Amino acid sequence: MLAALLGDLFAIKPLNLKINHDRYSLNSLNGFFDTQGEDGSGGAFFFKFHQEEGEEAMAGEYYRADILARAGLPVDQPVHMSAEPGEQILVYRRRDEPRFSDILRALDLSDDAAGRGSAVAAEKDLGAALLATYLATLHPITPAEAAAEPIHRLFHERLIERVGEGLPPRYPAGRYGEFYVGKPFAFPGVTLDWNDLSTRRFTVNAITYASTLGQIFDAAEARLRPERLADAGGVVAHGDAHNANVWFSQGSDGARLSFFDPAFAGAGVPTLLAEVKTTFHNIFAHPFWLYDPDLASTRFTAKARLEPGHIVVESDWEITPVRAALLDVKADGIWRPLLAELKARGMLPADWRAVIRLALFLCPTLVMNLRAGARTHTPLSSLIAFSVAVMVGSEPVTGEDVVTRFLDRIDPDGPQ
Repeated sequence: MLAALLGDLFAIKPLNLKINHDRYSLNSLNGFFDTQGEDGSGGAFFFKFHQEEGEEAMAGEYYRADILARAGLPVDQPVHMSAEPGEQILVYRRRDEPRFSDILRALDLSDDAAGRGSAVAAEKDLGAALLATYLATLHPITPAEAAAEPIHRLFHERLIERVGEGLPPRYPAGRYGEFYVGKPFAFPGVTLDWNDLSTRRFTVNAITYASTLGQIFDAAEARLRPERLADAGGVVAHGDAHNANVWFSQGSDGARLSFFDPAFAGAGVPTLLAEVKTTFHNIFAHPFWLYDPDLASTRFTAKARLEPGHIVVESDWEITPVRAALLDVKADGIWRPLLAELKARGMLPADWRAVIRLALFLCPTLVMNLRAGARTHTPLSSLIAFSVAVMVGSEPVTGEDVVTRFLDRIDPDGPQ
């Protein structure tokens, strides 16, 4: 069926088509095929399909790799492309290089100082290119321009359902409603329903968080409305550059990173959203709990108990050395100088920390269903998942964690 579809769309004859079993393809499908062509057009190819709810109402076009290329960012250009709703397909020449996600997963499993150094150096080089692009393209945008960017399909649009022109969207709905509202939740030591879970504060490893799951979702629906995100301007950005969308190329002069699948790229991506997906999915989603929940369930421990108004969690999960190093690169090489530029131009919202937190929170909770048994999560990995989601989404009542230290580090008013 896929070979026939590719043949119809692009007037080619796919052979030996294979679909990859890919832990990182949470909303997409990819694989390989070959073609034979007398004009030299044959060879080995890589394909990727992307699917989102409500594609028929999409404003703008998917897969605008040319936007990134014109801005000077390293991006692999497809040889075939379909942007039709329901047929969002890219075809690339097949490359032998690994994705950056595969390099980092190996370092999560077995840390290696030389390999970590190579990965961090490559990340620094890409970060420098990204910062230069953000600073060069930062510009004011109107609420309408902000709302037209496709990146909102990864955030606010997954909270709501649009019910008709001129009518307010329904909330809670979308993936939020489908995944969680009214559903049961099973964790090690505790089983409870959404009405109960969503109103409890999380205490994770003795740190209590100020907001409940329900409060964070409500705040995200209100503050991440597309038109409200015009306040920090817009930039040219990939928007969805998790490391399964990044090639890792090793050369004589070191490793280099390059993008592909710019499904949500734009010329006016709201600035505070530009680096959110890559910050969460390349750092806080690891090791293992989001993409390898079975593996996480064998390598970590987590248990919960209920206290009045609270769910108390004890877990030994933490980010690995390579992820901590990547977070430092993000903080010092991109986030802090970008926020400093926004402040210098009078474009930094007073609640920037809350905006970043809310967007980070929606990354795991709406990319896939985190409930145990709903898809791939176990009770243990589900508990870690919601604990991490609250950790990124809410300020602690007292104390600090890896996220508060990150936000303090990127604060343009903070110490150097």
